[in-house]
Amino acid sequence: MAELKRTPLFPVYKEYGGKTIDFGGWELPVQFSSIKEEHEAVRARAGLFDVSHMGEIEVKGSDSLAYLQKMMTNDISKVNNGAAQYTAMCYETGGTVDDLLVYKLEDEHYLLVVNAANLEKDYEWLNKHLEGNVTLKNLSETTAQVALQGPLAEKVLQKLTTSELNTIGFFKFRQNVDIAGKNALVSRTGYTGEDGFEVYCDANDVVEIWHAILAAGKEEGVVPCGLGARDTLRFEANLPLYGQELSAEISPLEAGIGFAVKLNKATDFIGKAALVKQKENGLSRKIVGIEMIDRGIPRHGYAVYKDEERIGEVTTGTQSPTLKKNIGLVLISSEYAQLDTEIEVEIRGKRLRAKIISTPFYKREKK
Repeated sequence: MAELKRTPLFPVYKEYGGKTIDFGGWELPVQFSSIKEEHEAVRARAGLFDVSHMGEIEVKGSDSLAYLQKMMTNDISKVNNGAAQYTAMCYETGGTVDDLLVYKLEDEHYLLVVNAANLEKDYEWLNKHLEGNVTLKNLSETTAQVALQGPLAEKVLQKLTTSELNTIGFFKFRQNVDIAGKNALVSRTGYTGEDGFEVYCDANDVVEIWHAILAAGKEEGVVPCGLGARDTLRFEANLPLYGQELSAEISPLEAGIGFAVKLNKATDFIGKAALVKQKENGLSRKIVGIEMIDRGIPRHGYAVYKDEERIGEVTTGTQSPTLKKNIGLVLISSEYAQLDTEIEVEIRGKRLRAKIISTPFYKREKK
């Protein structure tokens, strides 16, 4: 069995009571205190996540924009220096290679942040289609990342820097920010549905930054958080997880991230023809939200039925810590995807009733 990879923060997990699991080949903390406590901390105060397992790929060169336009579903020409964009990469079939963030560091210089489990596959895919004056560099080994998420994130992080964080807008970032005496890229992005920041730094500096943020946020009740809370938070906010809501078999349109697919952009991209066809013919299936009527928790992979017909399956489901209800996301035949439609989920051999509800399940109140 291959040895699990570890982030530079692995040695500090034990200090905070971290319980680790195998996540896509990485030994990462599933929780420090409890998933529920960590989830609630992020919704009410702030929580700190180790996301150093994510992959970072640098794209440079005079043809980098044209190249990224060919590779990405979103319109990269709309990204200004100092801004980030959410996008996907597709196969020719329209299935998803990965969903990712593109940061425009400066003209002809970009940073791609990809899912950890997809890093090697993504890098290979990008290399395979490389053309023009473009160089790719995998920076993942030397780059670490932490995410401070929640309504008090700005207040806490501001204690560690003279940079004015309130001037960094949503999906904007700043380079060369001094955080606790260390150089970092600070981005107002996240995967929780809350306000917050993702801090990219040298792998050698991340332990000090981690300790500094937790010390600075002690008064505010900032806690270290694991993958369990990261999953329940992103799920409530209806943010897709690759391997569940997105995959080589599930297109960005079916997954409900059509906003990141620009079929009318000037450049053709890989998978465009298949996605145009999907859109013109009408989607045969889509991902929608459900709430259980009967008692039971829908889990990934559970079959979904309408009358006696199997119409799809659960992609993610849990008991929502915020809503205190059993909810799920299901990929089902579009004809049954209307709000309030009653369906059944097979849970432990029994078919239990659920109804289709609107998403996101949770939306923060913007100040």
